[in-house]
Amino acid sequence: MNNLLNAENNGTALIILEKTAYPAWLEQQDKRCQNWLENTQYKGDGLALIPNNQGKLSQALFVVTDAHDYFACGDLIKQLPQGQYLLQAQAEHVTAISFGWLVGAYQYDRYITDKSDKTLASLAINNAEIVASAIKFAQATALTRDLVNTPAADMMPVDIAQATLELAETFNGAVTQIIGDELLVHNYPTIHAVGRASINTPRLIDLTWGDKSHPQVTLIGKGVCFDSGGLDMKPAAGMRNMKKDMGGAAHVLGLAQLIMAHNLPIYLRVLIPAVENAVSSNALRPGDVVTTRKGLSVEIHNTDAEGRLVLCDALAEAENDEPELIIDFATLTGAMRVALGTEIAGFFSNNDQIAAEITSAGSKISDPVWRMPLHKPYDDLFQSTIADMTNCPTQPFGGAITAALYLQRFVEKTDWVHFDVMAFNVRHLPGRPLGGEAFAIRAVFDYLQARFK
Repeated sequence: MNNLLNAENNGTALIILEKTAYPAWLEQQDKRCQNWLENTQYKGDGLALIPNNQGKLSQALFVVTDAHDYFACGDLIKQLPQGQYLLQAQAEHVTAISFGWLVGAYQYDRYITDKSDKTLASLAINNAEIVASAIKFAQATALTRDLVNTPAADMMPVDIAQATLELAETFNGAVTQIIGDELLVHNYPTIHAVGRASINTPRLIDLTWGDKSHPQVTLIGKGVCFDSGGLDMKPAAGMRNMKKDMGGAAHVLGLAQLIMAHNLPIYLRVLIPAVENAVSSNALRPGDVVTTRKGLSVEIHNTDAEGRLVLCDALAEAENDEPELIIDFATLTGAMRVALGTEIAGFFSNNDQIAAEITSAGSKISDPVWRMPLHKPYDDLFQSTIADMTNCPTQPFGGAITAALYLQRFVEKTDWVHFDVMAFNVRHLPGRPLGGEAFAIRAVFDYLQARFK
């Protein structure tokens, strides 16, 4: 993150303006600058490199529609020539510019052989607090992206555990794990049932951090490291990007990093049920009945509805501590993508005020979220003739809602938020390359920071 520096007078001037401010700015420039912009047919949109009388770069101008947009400057770092720049912008825009600048530098190159010099520009900002904060948010975003982008062969349950251990070591947290058949001993039957067919042993990863006298917040992340669909196997197209099915785990680790880096006054617990949904002679079968940690029996209608199975045991455990709030993240349903597309994080909550405040937080920082309804009449769709419920309805409609309703049965008394996220960019946008992406972690963090001061 050495592309963002705290400095007062060091570098080529980088002027960032909104389109509405460009005409007034242009009028104040000398004739040489005005003539250059006119002769190069610059229209007051995007990047312009302005030379001095010797033909060397004297200043860079970048004009955007909305400088409050945290991704408006997301591609700027890769557009500018190498060198150091000194930011000139309105104070109210500096935080967004700083974040966009840093996330725009992100590249996942672990498997790229040719790592030739790709030195990027650096930006100096005369505000140490904003620089430090932007680096923390960019690091959390990069962690989430890196975990999602890593192929399944190198991101199995043991690897998620290692990432959690490294995070705990950095911030003086503690990690325990329940692994393999010990899941049955400690009554986590659905986590075991989903993961038992894989040679990559399933586990429940449990990270704790902070002062136990502080309010407790528990995060839960779906850690399905690869989802074949199980015996209800996905088609090839549906399986291609299933390395991202541990995106919920990646999100809660990114959010945990933000919380710990900012030293929020909470007691944090992070639960990650980590499994591979594989096919073998002992794989979970359609029609099987599993009794969950809560004691509810579940008839397996479809083995590809496995995320809710691993999450429900973790949710039941989370309530044991009576935390102030439980938040889970999961790449749970394609139905949410049908409803909202791939670039908005849909969520559900049993608390109207919390939902409104998270939505408001996200709207201010270009991290949009949208609340979906927990429509209780759809509970009837889980009826089973041989068990307390099925793991999914037999009809396909409202799939994101029914998945959330399934999870809600395992949260009886605690304020709860459930995020159903894509965790992946399917097209390039400024500051958001193709591949793994962090959705809603900044919105949730801002909510938590405002609530727990």
